[in-house]
Amino acid sequence: MASASHRRPLRKRRSALVWTVAVAAVGLLVSLVIVLRPDGGPDTVRTAAGTADTRPGASPTTHKPTPAPQPSTASPSPRRTPAAAPSATTPPARPSPTATRPSAPRPASGTAPLAGRIKPGTAYTGVATHYDAKDGDGACLYGPSPDLMVAAMNHADYETSQACGAYILVRAASGASVTVRVTNECPLPCAPGQLDLSKEAFAKLAGLSAGRIPITWSLLSPRTSDTVAIRYKTGSSRHWCGIQALGHRNPLARLEVRTGGGWSRLTRTEYNYFLSPDGTGCGGSLRLTDIYGEQLTVDGLAIRPDTVQPTRVQFTRR
Repeated sequence: MASASHRRPLRKRRSALVWTVAVAAVGLLVSLVIVLRPDGGPDTVRTAAGTADTRPGASPTTHKPTPAPQPSTASPSPRRTPAAAPSATTPPARPSPTATRPSAPRPASGTAPLAGRIKPGTAYTGVATHYDAKDGDGACLYGPSPDLMVAAMNHADYETSQACGAYILVRAASGASVTVRVTNECPLPCAPGQLDLSKEAFAKLAGLSAGRIPITWSLLSPRTSDTVAIRYKTGSSRHWCGIQALGHRNPLARLEVRTGGGWSRLTRTEYNYFLSPDGTGCGGSLRLTDIYGEQLTVDGLAIRPDTVQPTRVQFTRR
């Protein structure tokens, strides 16, 4: 028969088990009460992901859901990496303007690094007189002109024939205007800015009886279907030659001949020929440069004195 000392521990173990079950039952009952509260379930779900306020009587925190982004009604664009925001010292980029060239003739403008006294985009003031231009030939030695809308440039602006072939828009105080081509030189006492117009050109501005009228004039780069032509001077050969360019849209700045070492620039005369006194480059390739720096190369022209030989090239309209 077991002694009382051996039965006492068994009662303690049973008591402990009963107490544990009772505590568990109470805990389960409390949990059921919390869960079954009218507002218990949702609060428990929301605070599970956030921070629950366990203070007595604290109101549960309400989180409003962020609405889903609505699709744009605009057409979708390709995905791209967003550009960095400009700094305070960096101005935002601007679109480059689209360059356009008007179809109507206008005063030549822009930079012309090889221009002489007559520069594009500049209005000159002076006076216009008139003379009998006959067939339109003059100091530039172009020969007869296809029309008589020609002018003689004053000695200063003629500038050793650099003005030869230039197209000039002339305007009178009345608003009348005429376009002329420089084919001649007006010697002193013609003053800087003065143009001596053919009678036919002067009549477009005023009656011939006016004799002398104030004008403004500027350089033009006109529309033309003609190409540049080349003429060798009478007496030209492989040993000496004079070369002239005709029909160029813009004033001519240089004429060069090809040599073994590259290009050699010829000297321009007052009668509008470029001379090669020792025959260098005579009968070879030519390179023409206008006042804007544009260059045209002409190949395959034979030495045919006093003969106009057309080419297939022309300077760009400015």
